Amino acid sequence: MTELRFDDRVAVITGGGRGLGRSYALLLASRGAKIVVNDPGASMAGDATDEAPAEALANEIRAAGGEAVANTDSVATPEGGKAIVQSALDAFGRIDILVHSAGNVRRSPLAEFPYEDFDQVLDVHLRGAFNVVRPAFPLMQAQGYGRVVLTGSINGLYGKANNANYATSKAGLMGMSNTIAIEGAEAGIKSNVIIPAAVTRMSAGIDVSQFPPMDPELVAPTVAWLCHENCSISGEMLVAMGGRVARAFIAESEGVFRSDWSIEDVANEIDAIRAVDKPLVFAPVPKGELEHLLYGFDMARKNGA
Repeated sequence: MTELRFDDRVAVITGGGRGLGRSYALLLASRGAKIVVNDPGASMAGDATDEAPAEALANEIRAAGGEAVANTDSVATPEGGKAIVQSALDAFGRIDILVHSAGNVRRSPLAEFPYEDFDQVLDVHLRGAFNVVRPAFPLMQAQGYGRVVLTGSINGLYGKANNANYATSKAGLMGMSNTIAIEGAEAGIKSNVIIPAAVTRMSAGIDVSQFPPMDPELVAPTVAWLCHENCSISGEMLVAMGGRVARAFIAESEGVFRSDWSIEDVANEIDAIRAVDKPLVFAPVPKGELEHLLYGFDMARKNGA
């Protein structure tokens, strides 16, 4: 197969100086992409540090013959998001690829969760995605091309104790990506969610001694394919962890129709309502929402409603 390259493509990678973002930046750069490495050098809690990972990685890419610039603005504010996208325009004149990999972690039991900690994680993961997508999206529309990859999590799919802010953010990104995919379809923009797992700074405090190899480099090829012009999917979620790549998706049961329901009816029918022997999957693109509605309408019509 011909090598998939990114020559003349410009990629902005938030949280790109370390961990997963770093592996994405290095792989895309090695295949010809021009990289904006965004990383303010914050701790995993989001606190300021004296580290400068964005500049270090940009220097490393340039030393290897690639093109890269560093950006240290925070995704947590609209102003920061605009500045990150503007850095791509200033350095390279365009933006083709946006990978939102910036993240922070502040854990607490739900009953004790500090309001500030909840907001600070949403500011980086969920609002941070909007803060960079919002200025990038019209630019991609105008040029008739774009690739967006947002970073989800198994915590967003299934939840996790002591992590309500993180799980909520990651679940929200699924809806955001699907909306980008729907609104961007006519302009050649594709958006997908990567659900990665790797041993990075975020793994601090977790016993990983029994884990299989879970380097960020095992995730990077899947992300890079989602960024490529040959990417054939949009509005989907791909899992990448420890060598496994899979699709995650939302499904519904076939359901039960009655023209009238009581509380007792729901109780009596709950097993049939929940039965998943015939799961339904409505793809967000091009019209999953409509297909969901039409399925329900058709069930009512067939039952004489």
